[in-house]
Amino acid sequence: MKPKNKIGLFFGSFNPIHIGHLIIANSMLQNGGLDKVWFVVTPQNPLKPSKSLLHEFDRLDLVQAAVADNYQFEVSDVEFHLPKPSYTAYTLIHLSEKNPDKEFILIIGEDNLKNFSRWKNHEQILDNYKLYVYPRPQVTKTDLIRHPRVKMIDAPLLDISATFIRKSIRNNKSIRYLVPEPVEQMIKTKGFYLS
Repeated sequence: MKPKNKIGLFFGSFNPIHIGHLIIANSMLQNGGLDKVWFVVTPQNPLKPSKSLLHEFDRLDLVQAAVADNYQFEVSDVEFHLPKPSYTAYTLIHLSEKNPDKEFILIIGEDNLKNFSRWKNHEQILDNYKLYVYPRPQVTKTDLIRHPRVKMIDAPLLDISATFIRKSIRNNKSIRYLVPEPVEQMIKTKGFYLS
């Protein structure tokens, strides 16, 4: 039997996607032994409702522009077609049923691992999926890091926030080097995040 393709699932609102996301995804590929990383654009995070959220199709376009030059990165709009708000547990089941030839691994930040017990059906996720965790600045360690299905993956400590990027755009400051060039162009051309 052919081994399953290992796909890292990187969920996020990507509002907007920035180089921090891409560096983490690439670290997961390099250091986690993944075949691909799928960027799963979340229409609405139940734990993080936001007024400053760009329309989901615009965020999807930005992610596609950001990853277009890397064949190991793909973009998924699977959660656009599932009931809202989006729960990772349901999305994982849906993706696994549709793709029996793939092994899905959840990519999350250390800050999210700390709150993982608040996630819907978190035990079920841990029973069926591996979690690859990337380090985050100033996070207190959690016991969950010792779980056999949780693996810390070496990645640079990055503290680039989408909030900072949106604020810079509103204040007419440059976001060069914070986001990939095609993303910067699209944000400028379409006037995203100005109001």
